[in-house]
Amino acid sequence: MFLNIDEKKREQLAAIQEDGKELTYGQLVDFCHEVAECIPERSLVFSLCENVVGALSGYVAFLSGRMVPLLLGAQMDRELLTYLLDTYAPNYLWVPEGLAEHFEGECVLKRYGYVLLSCSKEIVEMDPSLALLLTTSGSTGSPKLVRQSYDNISANAGSIAEYLELDETERAITMLPMNYTYGLSVIQSHLLIGATMLMTKASYAQKSFWDFFRKEKATSIVGVPYTYEILKKIHFFKMELPSLRYMTQAGGKLLPELHREFAEFAKEKGLRFYVMYGQTEATARMSYLPYEKSIEKYGSMGIAIPGGKFHLIDVDGNRIQTPYVTGELVYEGANVTLGYAECQDDLQRGDERQGVLETGDMAQFDEDGYYTIVGRKKRFLKIYGNRVNLDECERMIEGHFENVECACVGSDDHMRIYIAGHAPVQAVRDFLSEKTALNSRAFEIRKIDEIPKNDSGKKQYNELEE
Repeated sequence: MFLNIDEKKREQLAAIQEDGKELTYGQLVDFCHEVAECIPERSLVFSLCENVVGALSGYVAFLSGRMVPLLLGAQMDRELLTYLLDTYAPNYLWVPEGLAEHFEGECVLKRYGYVLLSCSKEIVEMDPSLALLLTTSGSTGSPKLVRQSYDNISANAGSIAEYLELDETERAITMLPMNYTYGLSVIQSHLLIGATMLMTKASYAQKSFWDFFRKEKATSIVGVPYTYEILKKIHFFKMELPSLRYMTQAGGKLLPELHREFAEFAKEKGLRFYVMYGQTEATARMSYLPYEKSIEKYGSMGIAIPGGKFHLIDVDGNRIQTPYVTGELVYEGANVTLGYAECQDDLQRGDERQGVLETGDMAQFDEDGYYTIVGRKKRFLKIYGNRVNLDECERMIEGHFENVECACVGSDDHMRIYIAGHAPVQAVRDFLSEKTALNSRAFEIRKIDEIPKNDSGKKQYNELEE
């Protein structure tokens, strides 16, 4: 899919790993052929991802060979992984060598620090257009997956490369997990144009990350709102990064003042700063704020990406035509995904959305047609860029701790959990952090006597917020 390269480009570097390991586009093409000889087309593969050459090469090979990968974090909770394995029964696993001993299956191939395990020969019936599966809610244990097509991936990668003005001289460093739709979109858009990925598992809070950044002359910064909060704390504005060309932000709404700070910094340094909006259900990106407008329109998520369209609807489904009126944001575009899957049989389903996505986000547009998110229709938060289902978190807590009721509310990057019962506060925080793979600082636990409910027994979240 990303490898329409001529002989001249075979020597171009597709990826460089922090330890010095390099992967050319020619080697990537050869590896795709090798995998295609080992795995039948339309096999279902679970890939446990780290930001390393092995995970990247596996992903490209599976897509090129028309296998269907589900991308998961290599360190995800094993109980939740087992649940997904039982629910979907994949044919193969692609895992880091150090984790291979934890899984049953025959070793078929070893390359780039990864092992391919065969675990089921049973045919998994899947729609011909299905290319990729990603989780919807971080790692909160839901079996609900987003079904992405080949056309979805190509359309979105092409749009991103166009509005970011990317070319083959880009050197993008990994700052987000590749199993997260935003992190994956960086890889896809750069491989599409023949650029180079700089692969590191180091955090941007570590010195080794910035040493690698400078050594390999990385050209971009990408992050969720939390990333930019940390960058400010570690004195990013004072760093000397002569190779840096542009910065992007998505995965939740950036605080308007922080948006303006980074926009002003970018203008002063001659950089491009893009604020964007997207969802896994739209492959990745739906909007971007052109960098020229970043100061003037700070707080806005911008306009639709090339090839996409937005409109707002009111509670009756009618289109809103007047600026500054709140309605649900609806997106149309070739990157709108096929729909969801909650079990293996759902992988046979075709395109259930037909290019239209009701986002569940409430927004307004201004007189220039620039959109701003003002709230959410459903009970989701984005915490450090991961979408977390509040209802699922409640079910997990109440299922794990005896005689406990809870209610989860909050805002982006900060969840409040109200507990009625005898569960220790720290135990609840640790449990939720482990199950979601999110930093425990995102969770505030409050003990109360009882969860407020109405006459029909429904939890009254508004009373908790008050």
